[in-house]
Amino acid sequence: MKILELGKFYPIRGGVEKVMWDITSGVSQRGVDCDMLCACEEPQVIRLNEHGRVICVRSLKKVAATMIAPAMISWLRKHRKEYDVIHIHHPDPMACLALFLSGYKGRVILHWHSDILKQKTLMKFYKPLQSWLIRRADSIVGTTPVYVAESQALAKVQEKVSYIPIGVIPVEEDEAGAAAIRERFKGKKIVYSLGRLVSYKGFEYLVDAAAYLGDDFVVAIGGGGPLKDELQRRIDEKGLQDKVFLLGRVPDEEFAAWYRACDVYCLSSIWKTEAFAIVQIEAMSCGKPIVATRIPGSGVSWVNAHGVSGLNVEPCDAEALAKAITEITDDKNYEEFCKGALNRFRTMFTFDGMIDRCLELYGVDTQTKTVAKGN
Repeated sequence: MKILELGKFYPIRGGVEKVMWDITSGVSQRGVDCDMLCACEEPQVIRLNEHGRVICVRSLKKVAATMIAPAMISWLRKHRKEYDVIHIHHPDPMACLALFLSGYKGRVILHWHSDILKQKTLMKFYKPLQSWLIRRADSIVGTTPVYVAESQALAKVQEKVSYIPIGVIPVEEDEAGAAAIRERFKGKKIVYSLGRLVSYKGFEYLVDAAAYLGDDFVVAIGGGGPLKDELQRRIDEKGLQDKVFLLGRVPDEEFAAWYRACDVYCLSSIWKTEAFAIVQIEAMSCGKPIVATRIPGSGVSWVNAHGVSGLNVEPCDAEALAKAITEITDDKNYEEFCKGALNRFRTMFTFDGMIDRCLELYGVDTQTKTVAKGN
């Protein structure tokens, strides 16, 4: 059996690309041939191992968050007969168009990471092609049961819909780095958050939440983005300069340290654009409890089991965020939430678990790596 993961771009900038990369890497490490086809500025082939490649074809430009890459169409038309399964990752109109024009006759698995919500003008033109993709897919998987069950686009095809939770390798240990951060904020409880500083992340509510927290808390927000100056002005206007810190892009060498140093991770997102939030399970892998939001139709609050791995509150409510953060870090509750977060990661969101379920979906026996009959 030979698999093709289809969609998005390289280098990795977001969750969908990371999931594609991880699946390609994990499946090929198991001895099953698996390639990833994506767009990038400079064409290249990255050899992952004996059984896996990342094939990057040239993109011409980026329009409405979509890479325009005609080379994806020509490459897939040329190589379509090599693959038994094409695992296409949505949303990516370019990948969908490439599949449509490729003439591929084999099995298609559609990975529904999220609905297209922001690009409403693009969606008017793309909807017929999206509808074709949904019909064409032999099976459809989401990342949580909640999202695919409540997606209007998938309402009429629920009989072929399932889900595979995203899984990650645990964030590595970095006790020295974590100790340095804790020393910097000595005597404080550290609330950490990480993400692009954009509207749907709701960071303004996390900034505002700091005003409701005691003086024994600090809030550290990692990531860059267009709202950085606006958020800094908000911090300054509210007099929170000694309590809220915008870290900018967190260097790779500090990535693990911040997760390991914090006392609680806070996801303040407010729109359904946040469909899963891999950062939650990265924090859980370190045994860190989560405060997240109950975004209607999103899988975020399913990932963070309320009362087990953390607490979920209504979006756009700074005071509720602060109350949940305070409750979790209370001495009577904290250790149980830490244990609950780590246990939920180990039972639901491991890298190996995700790869096992993908192989089962492809029809590969995870013990013998043989192809199941009928696939």
